Amino acid sequence: MKYLYGLLISIGNSLTAVGCAGLVLALSGMINPDFFAIGISSGIRIIGSVAITGCLLSAVGYGIVDYLDE
Repeated sequence: MKYLYGLLISIGNSLTAVGCAGLVLALSGMINPDFFAIGISSGIRIIGSVAITGCLLSAVGYGIVDYLDE
């Protein structure tokens, strides 16, 4: 079970880092955010969703660890 929590935390932190780096690169003009556009959602929204998903996964992983340590 401990492997699962570590996996959630690692994936969450990685997604957060990739999403934040993608947002910085898109806002600075180094990459075209329209490449990531899906349907009517803009590319910035999709890249931001990756960062938010990473934050949520990390929060769940750290929350489970804190809950079980009590």
